[in-house]
Amino acid sequence: MKMPTFTPVPDEIITASLKQMAFSAQGLIPAIAQQQDTGEVLMMAWMTADSIRETLTTGRVCYWSRSRKSLWRKGETSGQIQSLRHFRYDCDRDTILLLVDQQGVACHTGRRNCFFNEITANGLEIISAAEIDPARLYGEKKP
Repeated sequence: MKMPTFTPVPDEIITASLKQMAFSAQGLIPAIAQQQDTGEVLMMAWMTADSIRETLTTGRVCYWSRSRKSLWRKGETSGQIQSLRHFRYDCDRDTILLLVDQQGVACHTGRRNCFFNEITANGLEIISAAEIDPARLYGEKKP
């Protein structure tokens, strides 16, 4: 199956689309990253108008880091890049769905996705092991 390729979105379309989105008072909008070919939900992060513009222009997913208060280009430290395939938002215009090709793991814990904690009738279960040691991704410092 041929993978879809990214086509940069013209600036006037990005500007018009941003006007349609419902950002929080802090200028944020939640974004869910999903593996485009398998449907696996990888992670949730925050985006700003600037990170959306960069993502739609470059095809490399860029988020907003609330802790660093700066743009966060997924994989800039770890090498675990997300390449955009499709950019969608929901009916209320307040949540983004990014269909991506994830290179490596998506979670800073070294797991393929961030959703590995499951509450069951027996209590909390960790349902997936780390695939890579976070120290290999980030060195001594972890985000």
